[in-house]
Amino acid sequence: MKRLLCLVLLFALLFSNAQKTDKKLQSQLEDVIKDFHGDIGIYVHDLKHNKIVAINADTLFPTASIVKISILIGIMDKIQKGELKYHQRLTYTDSLYYDEGDDILSRFKDSATIELSKVMMLMLTISDNCASLWLQGLAGGGLKINSILDSMGYKFTRVNSRTKGREAFRSIYGWGQTTPREIAKIMNQIVDGKIISKEASDKMLRLLGRQYWDEEALSQIPAGVFTADKNGAVDESRNEVVYVNSKKNPYIFSIFTKNNKDTSWNSTNEAWVLTRKISALLWRYFN
Repeated sequence: MKRLLCLVLLFALLFSNAQKTDKKLQSQLEDVIKDFHGDIGIYVHDLKHNKIVAINADTLFPTASIVKISILIGIMDKIQKGELKYHQRLTYTDSLYYDEGDDILSRFKDSATIELSKVMMLMLTISDNCASLWLQGLAGGGLKINSILDSMGYKFTRVNSRTKGREAFRSIYGWGQTTPREIAKIMNQIVDGKIISKEASDKMLRLLGRQYWDEEALSQIPAGVFTADKNGAVDESRNEVVYVNSKKNPYIFSIFTKNNKDTSWNSTNEAWVLTRKISALLWRYFN
């Protein structure tokens, strides 16, 4: 009898902690995205009430530059183990050169030195691809990063580029892949201090809070509110994952798109306009 009572209490506890769908918010989001010309996935987690909205949240999407969160985890793992030091100086060489757009690091001269912490800042704050590829190598490469993610229970978030055995995935998803639900959960665990260690998670959260690319989802959130963010964009895919530390009701959301018909690079791009609409809707809803 006592054993049966314990089981009943256990199931009651599990049920009480289960995430429930916010049907009102889901209906509003479905209405906003119904005419989008492409594939879209959304995951929202109301941290105060432990409610969620999941729309195509377990579908695989290209990460574009959101892959840099995975690389960050790989680097922080090395720092935690003492194999790298946050402020150690690194030497840039011409072999690291990667020319794309306005990357800062690729303008460095051969044999110039820079702190690891600043290379990490370049990767996350301005999404410098030269810095990111250098850090991917320092973290042990894609295979090592993917192994760390797998050990944490993440089955869908992976680095594909320059990673042996991931060539077929790279041809479909590019540099990396994830799902809206899983990347939001990674952000949630960073917020909760559960990625690698509390100290490492806190450092990652601060780094993700220094975002130069703030004209999409972040533009709809008051400037005085702390946010941690990473976004990514290639022609047919525009994505963003955000933690909003609202005093009234903190929340995390991710928006991923692919197969977008609008591949333009101006502020009126359909996916970016939709991202701003969704972010504004969520801010109003929770605040």
